[in-house]
Amino acid sequence: MEIDRKLLEHVAEVARLKLTDEEIKKFLPQLKEALEFFSQLQEINTNGVKPSFQPVEIKNAMREDFEKKCLSQDEALSLTEHKKDGYFKGPRAV
Repeated sequence: MEIDRKLLEHVAEVARLKLTDEEIKKFLPQLKEALEFFSQLQEINTNGVKPSFQPVEIKNAMREDFEKKCLSQDEALSLTEHKKDGYFKGPRAV
């Protein structure tokens, strides 16, 4: 794939970026270098390798679910000034 000014301008347009000439001159070699690294990844043989959706194994991420006593309605509303008829009172929606 040929990486040139026209391609960079197209990518910037799709990303809704307005690049100056100076920025285009700066980013063009950087884009070429980044895409060269990705093309190297295509050369790697990945046959027989299972996909890894989590690079680091997560252990004990979930705690056990225990039943506990819930707050009563009066306890839940005890620290707010904004309540009416046993419910939290929010701002008026118009």
